[in-house]
Amino acid sequence: LEKKSTRTLIVEESIRADGRDFDTIRDLEMDTTVFPRTHGSAFFQRGETQSLVTCTLGTGRDEQVVDGLMPEYAKKFYLHYNFPPFSVGEAGRIMGPGRREIGHGALAERSLLGILPEVEDFPYTIRLVSDITESNGSSSMASVCGGCLALMDAGVPIQNTCAGISVGRFSNDEGKIVRVMDILGEEDFFGDMDFKVCGTKTGITGVQLDLKARGLWFEEIEIIFEMARKGRFDIIDLMEAHLAAPREEMSEWAPRMLTVPIDPEKIGKLIGPGGKTIRQITEDTGANIDINDDGIVFISSVDMASAESAKAAVEAIAAEIKVGSVFEGKVVSTRDFGAFIEIAPGTDGMCHISELADGFVDKVENICKVGDKIKVKVINVDDTGRIKLSVKALLKDAAKDAEKEAETVES
Repeated sequence: LEKKSTRTLIVEESIRADGRDFDTIRDLEMDTTVFPRTHGSAFFQRGETQSLVTCTLGTGRDEQVVDGLMPEYAKKFYLHYNFPPFSVGEAGRIMGPGRREIGHGALAERSLLGILPEVEDFPYTIRLVSDITESNGSSSMASVCGGCLALMDAGVPIQNTCAGISVGRFSNDEGKIVRVMDILGEEDFFGDMDFKVCGTKTGITGVQLDLKARGLWFEEIEIIFEMARKGRFDIIDLMEAHLAAPREEMSEWAPRMLTVPIDPEKIGKLIGPGGKTIRQITEDTGANIDINDDGIVFISSVDMASAESAKAAVEAIAAEIKVGSVFEGKVVSTRDFGAFIEIAPGTDGMCHISELADGFVDKVENICKVGDKIKVKVINVDDTGRIKLSVKALLKDAAKDAEKEAETVES
């Protein structure tokens, strides 16, 4: 009886349960930075449907590893959707995710995936959690809208603002059909269709159709898409009025990440024997370092200073040592014939005793000791990669520069 009455009122008298027109969206309310301690957060409410979304940024170590029927793979973006019983006024046990949580989460995740930046531009792992705190229809679409706002609040450089809307369909025995936008929970239950459409102002990123009728004509699908487009654009306008673009600065609590492309052949050199070199960089800088097979080095740290320090160390190791380059190195050992100087982590060169100073040197220890910092110039790299360094060459260069300056002043 309730189903028949609801359908009759909508189809024959154009009366919806909440009194809206067929193409009217429920009142919207939204906010961002709801939780200052999270990397990004948003609150999105449409009528009596409410979603609280948090965004967390992580490193490559936080990727979600999927071990299913297909070969194991990792996801850099994933969305978890939680639908507790209290959101619909019920008391019940909160257990593991059910079909609803998995399905709605997958729809929202795939709809937002299309607006994310490339990994090369934004190497972070992104996790969204949508907690439905109140529900009366289209909670998955609220998760899409709230998820987009949370991404923008976290400073993720998304390509476009994304929103979602649902379109319902009702019919009677005479064949009359009406379509309604932004359906309520009871309209979803009693209606012929729940057609969810997500996207931006430039295109569609996700579609899901729940259909109880025998089918849809192509002409009707075109009408539904156009109806959803208008509703989606209205929601996007309101979202952008609240937050026009992603925040320029990420949260102070988010990790700082840098990427450094290196020659894949130098990955072994960066890692070092038994991981010695990469462990040393990590201990010295406090940053975490991950390397993929393509030679992309991902550096992450709680602060940018240590990340930049680790980046400099990685670039120094991966850099091609050229004749004429100048380094400030550290003396790692001395011999009677000269000193071995580390010019980059894992890269040593030898400075002969005759190259340690401009004049005669009796003992190496008279010029430098183990642990001393010394500026040297690369004067030769042989076919086997052995590096010859010189302090004398630097001194001569400095003397020539001084002479040129003096001549310039005199003239």
